[in-house]
Amino acid sequence: MGTTAYIFPGQGSQYVGMGKDLCAEFDAAKALFAKADKVLGFSLSKICFDGPEEELKQTRNTQPAIFLHSIAVWNILKPGDPAMTAGHSLGEYSALVAAGAIAFEEALKLVRLRGELMQKAGEENPGTMAAVVGLEAQTIEEVCRAASSDGIVQAANFNSPGQIVISGSVAGVRKAMELAKQRGAKLVKELVVSGAFHSPLMRSAKDGLKSALDRTAIRDAQIPVYANVSAKPVRKAGEIRTLLFEQVTSPVRWEETIRNMSTDGASTFVETGPGKVLQGLVKRIAPEAAIAGFDTAATVAAAKN
Repeated sequence: MGTTAYIFPGQGSQYVGMGKDLCAEFDAAKALFAKADKVLGFSLSKICFDGPEEELKQTRNTQPAIFLHSIAVWNILKPGDPAMTAGHSLGEYSALVAAGAIAFEEALKLVRLRGELMQKAGEENPGTMAAVVGLEAQTIEEVCRAASSDGIVQAANFNSPGQIVISGSVAGVRKAMELAKQRGAKLVKELVVSGAFHSPLMRSAKDGLKSALDRTAIRDAQIPVYANVSAKPVRKAGEIRTLLFEQVTSPVRWEETIRNMSTDGASTFVETGPGKVLQGLVKRIAPEAAIAGFDTAATVAAAKN
C-alpha cells in the first residue's frame, strides 16, 4: 500500500447533519461530541446535527465543528500506519492532534477561539475572497501586486495547479479579479465568506491567538506534520507554535504541501473528516497517488471491517 498520509479538511467542508450517524453508530464518537459540548459550554453537537445552516456557517462554529468531526473519525479509525499528516488551514489543528502534538481539549479551545477571532476580524475589517482558475501562481502574484494600489490583496490558498484563492479588501480583490480576467483566467469568482482569511486583514485575529498559543501545551509531534505556511514537515513544539501563529495571515501552500509529501514517500492520501474537497485537490496535484476518504459512519464502518 505504500506510505499513508492523513489529511484533514478546512472551512467549507461543513454540512448540517455532520457527525450524527457517527454518534449513533460509534460510542467513541458519541463520547467525543459530548466531551466537546462540555469543554465549550454549549451544544456544538446540536449545531452539527440539526443546524440551522446559518448557525453552522458562522466561522466561530464552523471551525470547531469540522475539527470535532475530523477527530471523531480519526479516533474510530485509529490508523496504525500514519507516516505523516497535514491539514488545510483549520485542518492543521486536526493534523496536529492526530500527530500527538496537541491534546484534543486544548486544540478544541484554540479552534473555537480562532473561529471567534477570525469572525470578529472579518466584521471589523470587512474583506472578501475570490477563486481564480487557470493562471500560474507567479501570474497571480503579479496581478495582486498590480491591484494592491487599490487595496490589500494577496494569494490566500494555493490549492492545486491553476486553482488559487485571493484574499483582501473588497476594492483590492475586485481590482485583482479584473486584472486576472485580462490575463486570461478561465474563471474568476468572488466567494461568499465572512472575512478576508489568510490576508493581512486578519492581523487582529493573529494577535489575539498569540497569547492562547503561548499558554497551550504543545509537544513535539510523533510523526511529521506538513505546515501550511512552509509546506514542509515540522515536529518541534516551538516551531509548531510559531507556524500556527503565522498561518492566520499567510497563504496556505496546499499544492506544494501535497507535492512535498509525495516526494517524501506518501503514495496514499486519506481525507479524514467531512466532505471530499481535499480528495479532489490531491487528484489534480498528484494524479498517481491512491486516494480515500472517511466522513460518514458507513465509510468508517467499511474501513473497520
